[in-house]
Amino acid sequence: MSNDSKLQDDTPIPQPAHAASPIEDGEFADDPSVRNHPRYAQMFPVLTAAEIERVRRFGSLSRHARGSLLYRAGTLCPGMFVLLSGVVRIVGRDGLGHERTIHTYTQRGNFTSDVTQLSNQPAVVDAHVVEDVEAVLLRPDELSAMMISEADLGEKIMRALILRRVLVVERGQGVILVGSSGNARLLALQNFLRRNAFPNMTLDAEQDPEAVALLERLTPQPDDFPFVVCPDGTVLRNPDAGQLASCLGLIPEFDPLHVYDVAIVGAGPAGLATAVYAASEGLSVAALDCRAPGGQAGTSSRIENYLGFPTGITGHALAGRAFVQAQKFGAHIGIPCEVRALFCDLQPPIVELADARRITARTVVIASGAEYRRPDVAGLACFEGAGVYYWATPIEARLCRKEPVLLVGGGNSAGQAVVFLASHVEHVHLFIRGASLDHSMSHYLTERIAALPNVTLHARMELTALEGDARLERVHYRDADGVEASMTTHHLFVFIGAEPNTGWLKTCGVSLDDKGFVLTGGDAAGLGVPSLPLQTSVKGVFAIGDVRSGSTKRVASAVGEGAAVVAQIHSLLAAGR
Repeated sequence: MSNDSKLQDDTPIPQPAHAASPIEDGEFADDPSVRNHPRYAQMFPVLTAAEIERVRRFGSLSRHARGSLLYRAGTLCPGMFVLLSGVVRIVGRDGLGHERTIHTYTQRGNFTSDVTQLSNQPAVVDAHVVEDVEAVLLRPDELSAMMISEADLGEKIMRALILRRVLVVERGQGVILVGSSGNARLLALQNFLRRNAFPNMTLDAEQDPEAVALLERLTPQPDDFPFVVCPDGTVLRNPDAGQLASCLGLIPEFDPLHVYDVAIVGAGPAGLATAVYAASEGLSVAALDCRAPGGQAGTSSRIENYLGFPTGITGHALAGRAFVQAQKFGAHIGIPCEVRALFCDLQPPIVELADARRITARTVVIASGAEYRRPDVAGLACFEGAGVYYWATPIEARLCRKEPVLLVGGGNSAGQAVVFLASHVEHVHLFIRGASLDHSMSHYLTERIAALPNVTLHARMELTALEGDARLERVHYRDADGVEASMTTHHLFVFIGAEPNTGWLKTCGVSLDDKGFVLTGGDAAGLGVPSLPLQTSVKGVFAIGDVRSGSTKRVASAVGEGAAVVAQIHSLLAAGR
């Protein structure tokens, strides 16, 4: 049976007896851990009378009767409600029916919601009206306009909205994953949810009592795993990220009649920088990515050479901040949205998504980055997600805790992964093809790696084969003298660079170099195409970041190109008016 034919189980999940109604229990019993949170005052500030008046001019008055819901987990939230009177209780709920009161708004000047309201994404909690409510409702576009116009007030509200989302993610109530820790599909879903900041919790299919009880009722087959229980109780069997996103309501809507000033394909550092600068300068922006904000940089455990972060920042955190910043200025960001084709013969150009939807824009920015390069090693594909990984996040670190691991690669991404993993695993064996790290990795990383007692560098090494049954068990390799040997390990991390993600450009015909990277500027200028530094061979189509031929493969360079391309877009649009 195919995965699609058995994807959804409509049998309702029974609700546990202890899940009391947040309205019927008659108490305002907030979660004590929330009340005692060190940033509680920033998470739940109260607007003054003057601040409420400043907010009023952006929104509209709304009234809601006791017993109703302002919004419910899994459905679109209308926006942010600023309380004028009444009581609202926020309840975290998962697909198995467990509920926990997170916070109760009782004061005039309280405001609801979290940062996802900027992007018109589904709510992840329920908002129950406990006493009749009168409030000022700011819809997503109104909320964005308020934050831009009222900078100091917007800062206070933005900080609270971000902290609330972090709080809900930390508590894990939302989507439930059921499977075993070694399941490759489970790891992929965990990473998807983590990188998109969606609250989730994983239950062990063999040991957790609730998981065992659920599986007894559903009678699964081996290829049904992992199971996913969405907040509305819908059960998915072995879904991919797109199917999960659809169940969670994450697939965004775009107005097919609207013509954007710029469509950005890729939400890595380059694409997000373009979205921030273009939207902040008043351009109409659509940004698209098939996975999560941040691209490959989003998986970096720590970036320490990015300007302004002397103690370093994780790629996930950096991408998250840029993502919110772009939304603040009104960029429409679609994640997950896979782009299938770009039609440049049409004016204005059209971006076509994998689900056949089309987005029209006057200019297009190619920021699709690169895909992880896979070494030509026998047996590699069999172990992807079952011992072979292309990134090192806390999820992978937990899987190989106190075990030896092998990491292949000599660039900065490899170095950051080595430093991160060394604090979690028993030992890190680092294989490189060259004689040393000096010419491929930043000095600060080579120094740090040399100082780690549980890291061993193996120079001039080449992988030859992998072996194991259900999971990776042994890695075979060859040294510079042609001597072959093997090493026992259950975890192989591969960081050997990437290939340009340009297959979707075949319908457009932009010029590529011999390695498949997009040519720009003087290298690409064609008949009637102005020689703008970041423009491709097709007028109105630009390329930035790792996908661009000759680019410096660094986060800072990608962000710089993302900012620079906006000025070139402005000049092109101005010339066409």
